[in-house]
Order: sequence, then structure tokens, then C-alpha cells
Amino acid sequence: MQMDAVDQRIIALLVADARASYADIGVKVSLSAPAVKRRVDRLRSTGVIKGFTAVIEPSAVGWTTEAFVELFCTGRTTPAQITVATRRHPEVVGAYTVSGQADALVHLRAADIGHLEQALERLRAEPFVTSTRSMVVLSRLVETPTAIPAV
Repeated sequence: MQMDAVDQRIIALLVADARASYADIGVKVSLSAPAVKRRVDRLRSTGVIKGFTAVIEPSAVGWTTEAFVELFCTGRTTPAQITVATRRHPEVVGAYTVSGQADALVHLRAADIGHLEQALERLRAEPFVTSTRSMVVLSRLVETPTAIPAV
């Protein structure tokens, strides 16, 4: 899909505040509210915008501990198998196949170190996981839920 600078600005404004009205966005991009709505509808129908969601502060709901875990898997483990397995664990907030020695990188959030340890034990118990290497996050410096390059 071809996006112009106005589409990119609309997306950036929605990322910053998905509850902004079409009229408010229109003022910032010099379009009428109906014109903004048409563009947002087109961006949704073409799959550029997948949906709207609330962004929760993990510490506000008691999940103050997080880690990144490298998974090392048996030789024939597929990305689909890793996807199915990691989705079984509510502490997993992201899972990625990666280049390098590890087969996947998993992002976990938990209430505390004990909870994180339990989540790691369950993740390590997956039949295809041969070993893991964990890095506990000390502080989040930059976190952008969704970002697009500036025009």
C-alpha cells in the first residue's frame, strides 16, 4: 500500500493517542474529520492499522520484573512450535526467532523474581528446549509500542 506523509502523520497521531477524534487529528494534518476517517478506514482495510488497544503500564498491575530469555532448541524445532509453546505461558509478552546461536528470544514479565523463576521453569520444561540464557531487565530506557520512521 502506498502511504503519503499525511497517512504517516495520522498513524503517528493515533499511536500517540488512539482515542483522539478524527476532528482533532484533522486539525493537526489539515484535513476534515470525514477525510481523516476515510484515510483511517483505508489504512485499516489494507492492514496497515491492525487495531486499537490500551497500553498498560506493567508495574501498575503488579508485573514489575521482566527478562529476556534466549531459547536453545533441538535441531528440528520450527517457529510454529515455538509460537504454540510460548503462547501457553501468560508471562510471555513477546517471542521472536533470531539470528545467532539462540533459536529464539522470549520477553517475559512477572510479578517478582519468584514468579519469573516459575515462568522460566515452565518454559524450560517445553520438550524442545535444550537450554536457556536469561537476562533480567534492570530498567526500561526506551519503549515505543509502535513506531514508524519519521518522514
